[in-house]
Amino acid sequence: MNSSLPDIGRVSTSQIGGLEIRLARGGEDVLEYCSRKALGFIPWFPLAMGQLAASGGPIADAAKSHGATSGQIALAWLLRRSPVMLPIPGTSSVSHLEEDIAAAGLVLGEAEFATIGTEA
Repeated sequence: MNSSLPDIGRVSTSQIGGLEIRLARGGEDVLEYCSRKALGFIPWFPLAMGQLAASGGPIADAAKSHGATSGQIALAWLLRRSPVMLPIPGTSSVSHLEEDIAAAGLVLGEAEFATIGTEA
């Protein structure tokens, strides 16, 4: 979809076409727009196909300190970004789904949140 934010205007569906946005690739303006308009924001590849949850770096450090997986920390960070953020992580088993759901209960500290934000 090659539209600017003013072109989008009123939206009567729960999605905006095939808008593919990764926060790490310039989706901030769209997230801010969705927040102002109370529209759900579904990021494209919210975990960057596993790259955000890869070992090493601040996500791995936070995972270790919380006794969580890197994927859970990445999801917790995404959920904290905005109340309209609706990441849809892929899952292949019930246990993985339960792990993803548990990420919503993780509370990241201010420093962790900011540091992870530099990686995303």
